[in-house]
Amino acid sequence: MIRIGDFSKLSRVSVKALRYYDEMGLLKPVSVDRFTGYRLYEYSQLSTLNRILALKELGFSLEEIGHLLDDGLSVEQMRGMLKLRETEARQRVREETERLERIESRLRQIEQENNMSKYDVVIKNVGAVKVASVRDVVPTPPEQGGLWDELGGYLAMHRVRPSGACFTLYHDEDYKERDLDLEVCEQIDDDLTESKRVKVRNLPAETVACTIHNGPFVTISEAYSAIGKWLDSNSYRIVGPYREVYLNPAKNGSQNDPATVTEIQFPVEKA
Repeated sequence: MIRIGDFSKLSRVSVKALRYYDEMGLLKPVSVDRFTGYRLYEYSQLSTLNRILALKELGFSLEEIGHLLDDGLSVEQMRGMLKLRETEARQRVREETERLERIESRLRQIEQENNMSKYDVVIKNVGAVKVASVRDVVPTPPEQGGLWDELGGYLAMHRVRPSGACFTLYHDEDYKERDLDLEVCEQIDDDLTESKRVKVRNLPAETVACTIHNGPFVTISEAYSAIGKWLDSNSYRIVGPYREVYLNPAKNGSQNDPATVTEIQFPVEKA
């Protein structure tokens, strides 16, 4: 038998780590000298230690390694666990690759324009939501106020209170300056009977590229321009109707209210 210090030198594993593995029950010394407290190991335990180190390098936690050592897994079980680790590792590689692409895109933007954009675009997941809505074609976006009045009046009549930020869905596949297909939406939790004009439906969860516009609607085109450039530079494509989410709605529907805060959300997937 050999003392923990010599075992540490042979294995190239610190004494501190060996003591921790002992506390975790992963690699206990063969005996502990009752007079000196020295932990004593056998040379044959070096192979067990190498197994622990190899499993750590594969991404297993110490708790998982403990189960692997105790349970004596079959080849098929070990293959399944390694396949899971392979999938997780590939996902991390994809995420880091996408992060690198976004960094490169931001650097190109700074180099080309020699300034920092005031719009930061991020990818996030938005959950499924139940909405009451009115959909119609309006000449221009500022003229959607009548749809909001119609929806708000219907909810008030049925004593249903919105449960979250309201938003507009833009359904046209191509950019249009006039006659836009819009759907104004209020998030609700309560049951609501539909009418010919007011519909109730569940919008699915989505992955979206989004940015925040602080300021009046008359300058919101700057935000759309920024997010459009970002999508093109980062190889994302739009896969459905986009939303204007009114986090701090304009007072009285004013197009010039500087306190307005709007989040623009485009459902996307990697091209």
